[in-house]
Amino acid sequence: MPSPRPPAAIRAPFEGRTWRAFGYVLIGLPLSVCWFALSVSLVSAGAGLLVTFLGVPVLAGALALCRGFGVVERARARALLGLDVAAPEPVRGRTGGPFSWMGAVLKSGASWRHLLYAFVHMPWAVFSFSVTVAFWGWGWSLLTYPLWQWTFPAYVGQDGIQLYGDGTHGLYLDSPFEIAVTSLVGLLFVMVGPWLLRGFVAVDRFLVAGLLGPSRPASRVTELESDRGVLVDTAAADLRRIERALHDGAQARLSALAMDLGLAKERLAQDPEAAAVLVEEAHGEVKLALQELRDLARGIHPAVLTDRGLDAALSAVASRCAVPVSVDVDLPARPVPAIEGIAYFTVSELLRNVTEHARARRAWVEVWRTADRLMVQVRDDGAGGAEATAGRSLAALSERVGAVDGVLAVDSPAGGPTTVTVELPWRA
Repeated sequence: MPSPRPPAAIRAPFEGRTWRAFGYVLIGLPLSVCWFALSVSLVSAGAGLLVTFLGVPVLAGALALCRGFGVVERARARALLGLDVAAPEPVRGRTGGPFSWMGAVLKSGASWRHLLYAFVHMPWAVFSFSVTVAFWGWGWSLLTYPLWQWTFPAYVGQDGIQLYGDGTHGLYLDSPFEIAVTSLVGLLFVMVGPWLLRGFVAVDRFLVAGLLGPSRPASRVTELESDRGVLVDTAAADLRRIERALHDGAQARLSALAMDLGLAKERLAQDPEAAAVLVEEAHGEVKLALQELRDLARGIHPAVLTDRGLDAALSAVASRCAVPVSVDVDLPARPVPAIEGIAYFTVSELLRNVTEHARARRAWVEVWRTADRLMVQVRDDGAGGAEATAGRSLAALSERVGAVDGVLAVDSPAGGPTTVTVELPWRA
């Protein structure tokens, strides 16, 4: 049985997270002073020279230098705070020339945010450095006072730390009780210091993420590009799946059907009974081919979904599931076909997982609308342990749902039950 961990208040002063944050604050002050001094000098020089042409390249160079500072700050936050902030959108001139580049730098909002960071972070770094070092230094010094109190009478010529003195009277921390109280005060400082430090670096996290990262429009563009890539990959995978299903299923059966009908035609005059057997076999192949084509079409976008909506389509899927499935669809109207199709495909895949992997006795499907979201939930009483990790069907479903600004959440502890909740944007 593992031994219980000590309380967080006792662990905090010794955790690596605390010491990394302390190192971040210590390094931050000299760097911030450097960034501030260079930024103010260059920007002031550039602004002063704007009456001449020289001010433009100087100001553009100052902003480019500030973007270089941002590279260092993001790397420092990543290494010491575990904060991974993406680089802002790069500066690109229209023509690629130096004048075009200078214009792009001056018009870039990210460049001005980096300059603002250099201005704002310096006073904050001074404050956080001063308070942190004071708390840290006094805390550990007072906590260990019983270990080094003997240095005062031995080398300083006084009994201990002097609290008060006016030339004739002095108050020193030298009695056992006073030494013990001093150590307890130091312990209080040591225990409070890490939480104060974490509050300081929380502000640093906010500044780095807010001023040194990409803008919201740029982040949204990157997200949409990623979603478009997911949709393209998903469409390509669906096409390959359809092609494979047609090639291995219906196409093969239809080829066999053509051969059987050809043999039956040749034997019809000589051996009518053998020809009848071949025709009967061909009839069976036609039925199987039609069933496979129906299943394939149902997996793409079934006619019942187009004609009657999610309630009827999901009920049809549930009726084909190997375990009993209860379906409850409560929607005031039908969503747009794209969202409706993704909801149908998601439930179909989840019920397929229930049949193949969950070892469940029963499953439930619920669909409803809340505010501007379409909610889909599939539950089962199976063995649990489902994860949306890379290489699994749930991961592919999560990507497909995320491509339309949806969210897929899996709650599946070992031993079950499993609940998969999907949020999709509602557009009627």
